[in-house]
Amino acid sequence: MQRAGIRGEVVIADNGSTDGSQDLAVAAGARVVQVAERGYGAAIRGGTAAAQGKFVIVADADDSYDLSQVDVFVERLAAGADLVMGNRFRGGIRDGAMPFLHRYLGNPVLSFLGRFFYRIPCGDFHCGIRAFTKPAFELMDLRTSGMEFASEMLVKASFRKLRIDEVPTTLSPDGRTRAPHLRTWRDGWRHLRFLLLYSPRWLFLYPGLALMTIGAILTMWLLPAERHIGHIRFDVDTLLYSLTFILLGFYSTMFSLLTKYYGISEGLLPPDPRISWITRRLKLEHGIALALSFVALGLIGSFSAVHFWHATGFGALDASRMIRLVAPSVLAFSLGGSILLGSFFAAVLQIKHSDKI
Repeated sequence: MQRAGIRGEVVIADNGSTDGSQDLAVAAGARVVQVAERGYGAAIRGGTAAAQGKFVIVADADDSYDLSQVDVFVERLAAGADLVMGNRFRGGIRDGAMPFLHRYLGNPVLSFLGRFFYRIPCGDFHCGIRAFTKPAFELMDLRTSGMEFASEMLVKASFRKLRIDEVPTTLSPDGRTRAPHLRTWRDGWRHLRFLLLYSPRWLFLYPGLALMTIGAILTMWLLPAERHIGHIRFDVDTLLYSLTFILLGFYSTMFSLLTKYYGISEGLLPPDPRISWITRRLKLEHGIALALSFVALGLIGSFSAVHFWHATGFGALDASRMIRLVAPSVLAFSLGGSILLGSFFAAVLQIKHSDKI
């Protein structure tokens, strides 16, 4: 900071250390801030809240990052960036600095998913050194307390249309005398879970549409009669699975819309004009009417099945033919009930949040 003419301070966010490092930090001229809530994200939030500068640079305090590079981050912030990420894959990872699974599987896969889901131009989502402006940090409204905080910062910055820059940084073996807090599979899952939960399209919508499409194609193929591919016969047992695909796919698609609506209303997701269009034009009464239409289809199919049964004198039935009548009717009843419940749930959300969408 002296070399670059930067006027600043060193803040240590202490998350409950018991090794006496707080006293060493104070003796070296740093300001130690006690953060009661445990976790990586909680520590950064606490330290950032206490920081007095307009630019904040955070880094793991384990000697793995070259803090003499802070001037590069400050230059990018001064040039207009809101968030500046380090990239260890561009700057270099020294031998023994990153476990094999993190280097070649976990970090590349999670960073790829982050770029794919959210179109964030960042090659290293989990770099431990990053910088941001105080206003940008407040605008991001970060809430997680664990390691997934690293992903949340990028996702929220993308949602808020903030400018994200990236600079190469070097990662060295850490100087710890104890095992790191990071747990490969647990923390990797927390990152993946966060990326999915903040993307209802990939968690619910696309899988739901895929299931409905597959189910509809199979149903149209199998509903008229049994089919054969070579010596393999497909009949009503396969038809039941195809109808289940339609039902599960519909549930997933409906959850996508409800989750998106709730996320926007709570400020967790950015506004979406398509959701706004739907909520303005489709009311509870439309949902009830659509639900009753499916129920009517179910009743028509059920009456047809009873009529067919009556024609046989209410005796033994052709199971294959009856299932082809009854199963779609049951699906129609199920879809109607789901639409009805989903419509009322959406109406409940609108009571509180209609002014926010």
